[in-house]
Amino acid sequence: MRIKAGYEITYECPRPTPMLLLLNVHSSRYQDLESPDIIRTDPQIRISQYHDAFGNLCSRTVLPAGRSVLSSEFVIYDTGDPDPVTADAIQHPVENLPNEVLVFLLASRYCETEHLSQLAWNLFGGIEPGWARVQAICDYTHDRIKFGYEHARPTKTAYEAHEERLGVCRDYAHLAITLCRCMNIPARYCTGYLGDIRVPVLPGPMDFSGWFEAYLGDRWHTFDARFNTPRIGRTLMARGRDATDVAITTAFGPNFLASFLVITEELPESA
Repeated sequence: MRIKAGYEITYECPRPTPMLLLLNVHSSRYQDLESPDIIRTDPQIRISQYHDAFGNLCSRTVLPAGRSVLSSEFVIYDTGDPDPVTADAIQHPVENLPNEVLVFLLASRYCETEHLSQLAWNLFGGIEPGWARVQAICDYTHDRIKFGYEHARPTKTAYEAHEERLGVCRDYAHLAITLCRCMNIPARYCTGYLGDIRVPVLPGPMDFSGWFEAYLGDRWHTFDARFNTPRIGRTLMARGRDATDVAITTAFGPNFLASFLVITEELPESA
């Protein structure tokens, strides 16, 4: 299948404002791109790029005073297969984990394991380690939080989402990640495109999506506590410890988000 994806984001800045952008498709999907995934700006602005410590492609720029539009539109190939389910994936003892995944066991800005560790062991300590335990965490998170864009808050942590029982996709991901880490399962945050492809169309505007990956059976596996079912057409943009590491845009100065549009749709076979 072929997917058209992209965005148009408009900022208004009272003065030149440095900005960090994570708006490109992740390098693991480069081979699937059928057209270039290029950040376009209006007015034309210089952009430089680098890869961060998590392997994400980051862009640096300075938005001028006034109105600036960031946009992209591209086509990407997808197998059309749902997220894989590997029910026999095992959980590794901490002492056997690779060095590079240990950071994803630690508390982070939005994933404060110290507040949820006892709860996690009470809830999931008796469940078979491995896939079944992560799925139980997803089930709990999915049932615990009620979705609503009006519940979004950039400062909301996993513990706060748990207590308030309200949130958006990033809150589902943060809570599930935190509970996994409490159970000694490495877990990392993912952001990207996930359209309403071959599922009922949800009301409201399209947005970027947040999910997570858990390390089981010597590799990373995709989980999504918000939808809690395998989905089709997931397109990764960035990974990190939590939303801090994968923020779509980070401004270093005053700014106003004037408009925000995301598109993700399956193209007809003949397109």
